[in-house]
Amino acid sequence: MIGSVARRMAAIPVALAMATAGLGLTVAPASADTNPAPGTPDTVSVRQLPTWQIDGVAWQQTMVGNTVFVTGNFSSARPPGVPVGGAGQIQAKNFFAYDVTTGNPVSKYSHYFNAPGYAVVPSPDGSRIYVGGDFAQVDGKARAHIAAIDVATGALLDDFQPSVNGRVRAIAVHGGTVYAGGAFSSAGGAPRATLAAFGTSGQLLGWAPTTSEGTLLSMVASPDGSKIVIGGQFAKINGAMVYGQGAVDATSGQSLAWPANAVIRNYNQGGVTSLRTDGTYIYGTSMAYGTGGRFEGPFVLNPDGTIHWLADCQGDTYDSAAAGGVVYSVGHAHDCTMIDSFPDPGSRWMRGMAMTVDAKGVNKGPDRYGWNYKNQPAPGVLHFWPDLGRGTFTGQGQAAWTASTNGTYLALGGEFPTVNGAAQQGLVRFAKTS
Repeated sequence: MIGSVARRMAAIPVALAMATAGLGLTVAPASADTNPAPGTPDTVSVRQLPTWQIDGVAWQQTMVGNTVFVTGNFSSARPPGVPVGGAGQIQAKNFFAYDVTTGNPVSKYSHYFNAPGYAVVPSPDGSRIYVGGDFAQVDGKARAHIAAIDVATGALLDDFQPSVNGRVRAIAVHGGTVYAGGAFSSAGGAPRATLAAFGTSGQLLGWAPTTSEGTLLSMVASPDGSKIVIGGQFAKINGAMVYGQGAVDATSGQSLAWPANAVIRNYNQGGVTSLRTDGTYIYGTSMAYGTGGRFEGPFVLNPDGTIHWLADCQGDTYDSAAAGGVVYSVGHAHDCTMIDSFPDPGSRWMRGMAMTVDAKGVNKGPDRYGWNYKNQPAPGVLHFWPDLGRGTFTGQGQAAWTASTNGTYLALGGEFPTVNGAAQQGLVRFAKTS
């Protein structure tokens, strides 16, 4: 759980049309352009597809093949259109998997996690799913905050049982190494301050960098696997100031140069909320709500840590997913005038949107908070505006917290109670019109 991430809570969405500055578009509730002009990538349709629901919050999800794996804080799942406790409801304790082509559960992945999960990532070959969180047991078996599931069989793996003494908030995997980060002080009985690494058989490795002065929220391996990129609300890595994000060597744990943290400085009451890669770029998202927070919105980095683009688009952003030339993001964007898009719409904030993977212009600046990213490369905003209802489960008034895509389908997870005005709790999927 991220904590007090929302400095400015949005009102309940209303049907409000607004002009998009500089693009000549009209942004209306629940709309998308699935057949744009040549040269502009098409997004998924904004029309939601029937999807099973959960009764709490999805903190993170990933997609392997046609299966979406979800973890969070929930206790049951139910068919689309069915209220909590209604016909067909099944137990789904903090973990759930469904087929993205049908929206229906995949029963072989039914597992019982005795406390919330916060991270779920696949192995590079897609043969395993690694889950991290607060749990101490899975299916009644001891699992100390991290576990592995076999994708082919759905079985909880007994050959991966590392011990971590606190919350695992983020996981990155490359080759035969599983990297974990979170709020812990030991792993495998040895001192490990927020970061540890394991072999695929669960053995503790010597890799032991540290973060300090704040919470670790996200991790990803660089496309070539040479470095582990770490993000969160922390100030330091290995004792040196990095302002919420940095990189370390994947073998030694030594700090590496990471040029992005000279520009995007977000720690303490700001932070990097997610990090992902498509094998070419590193995609990140940020929040800011007070001291130390100086950037909200998505960003894309080159593997060496230089900036591909950033979007100074006010409103905390929690996750992103990229495919087919499109970057989808979730959060509560409410002023994108710095990248020549919509002004503050008032009562309707954008809880899901899409941008181009390629840079299309530059940021303006300074913005309304005095942050100045003028002339930094910026994406183009695409016409994708799902209407996600404001949730109440976490008390933070948010909608979607996590996104994943395979280019044909987009899956969102979070705490939203409605999608485009219709009851649909916590999970939803969209698809290309084809």
